[in-house]
Amino acid sequence: MASEAPPFWWEAPDWRAAALWPFSALYGLAASYRMRAAKREETGVPVLCIGNFTVGGEGKTPVAIALGREAREQGLKPGFLSRGHGGSFSGPHLVDPHHDSARLVGDEPLLLAEHAATVVTPDRAAGARCLVEEGCDFILMDDGFQSARIRIDHALIVVDALRGLGNGHVIPGGPLRAPLLEQLRHADAILRMGAGEGADEVVRMASRAGKPVFEAHVEPRSGHDLRGKELLAFAGIGNPGKFFETLRQAGGKIAVERPFPDHHVFTEEELRELSSVAEGKGYSLVTTAKDAVRLRHGSKSMRRFAESIHVLEIDVVFENPATPVTLIRRTVEAWKERRLKV
Repeated sequence: MASEAPPFWWEAPDWRAAALWPFSALYGLAASYRMRAAKREETGVPVLCIGNFTVGGEGKTPVAIALGREAREQGLKPGFLSRGHGGSFSGPHLVDPHHDSARLVGDEPLLLAEHAATVVTPDRAAGARCLVEEGCDFILMDDGFQSARIRIDHALIVVDALRGLGNGHVIPGGPLRAPLLEQLRHADAILRMGAGEGADEVVRMASRAGKPVFEAHVEPRSGHDLRGKELLAFAGIGNPGKFFETLRQAGGKIAVERPFPDHHVFTEEELRELSSVAEGKGYSLVTTAKDAVRLRHGSKSMRRFAESIHVLEIDVVFENPATPVTLIRRTVEAWKERRLKV
């Protein structure tokens, strides 16, 4: 859905959102019923969900990686659970970051698998069982907040501070995956990512509901060597504009911006065109880690292309350094309290 998000979703509501309102209402009713009534399977281990209210682009995956790192530091053995975008497996599949391709498992799972055991499957309950069988004692679910398939001990919802909730309408009239109030009801905490006023409404509502709000932003990893260079920047992610802005913050001079749809599968012709423009103007090619992982697991020529370009690696920086510790501990404590009630 994220790769098909129309631009009007992220603009002030207009006649298109109004015309689609009956369909949005039906979609919202179905999503609300599923979140309230679905039977959630117990996994036997703590589950921390990193989700969002809207489709794509909020930066859940780097947040999941940062929290997985903290879980390990607390002596846990974390595992990532993902549906995988465009994956080819109907049952649970343990991702092999050295041999699997993005076409098979999706690009985000390949990034996650570089840090901990990662399972992809549309059946999140089966995926959780697979992670437990692999010895994981803490599950980080990248997305899946609305799926209502497994018992979640703590739901952290990532909201982009600039884009917020877009036009505030539910799919197909807007980017919301379910009515906001229904989603807030199931959320435990909000993580506002970046700077901007787009998330202010959500923050106010969450605060009134007594739910904690954390702050974070992304920073380019040191050693990128992009400062002062003229760049041809391309990205096939949920919010390419965020990537372009991060590049500018890193000191890069963007001469050409080339946005592509989320999870875009690049063609040989597109890569030749990008190379031709960059070589003709003397620009350096740069992309995201998520795009680079798709290229590195592509054809031989795509792998050569990936080796010739810059990749902007990013890290999530929490405004309060204790936030990751707090989130892991709250998840474990909620799980323990729930077990005592059984």
